[in-house]
Amino acid sequence: MTADTPLSNRLDDDDYPAYTMGRAAEMLGATPAFLRAIGEARLITPLRSEGGHRRYSRYQLRIAARARELVDRGTPIDAACRIVILEDQLEEAQRINAEYRRRAGHEAPDGSAPDPG
Repeated sequence: MTADTPLSNRLDDDDYPAYTMGRAAEMLGATPAFLRAIGEARLITPLRSEGGHRRYSRYQLRIAARARELVDRGTPIDAACRIVILEDQLEEAQRINAEYRRRAGHEAPDGSAPDPG
């Protein structure tokens, strides 16, 4: 997304890197060190501003919030990150599987519409 993209489109975009590290940490009730740690664990990869500062999207903050919940319950940060990654992969696999089932119910094996009777 470029600077030429209208502001309203950027505000609606869950992937737009709108939040600084300080603001993101404040929103999560966490520290910047927590955000750096989940970045090092490769849970999220913030984009960088032209000045090199980390910027986080709403989607990344939701992921970070889930990791924070697990850490707050006593899960080590590396394990929490792995759990969140696996949960995300499972959700995506279930979404794809549901789409395949939907298509299978509406299409014959050759790709045509099923015979109604």
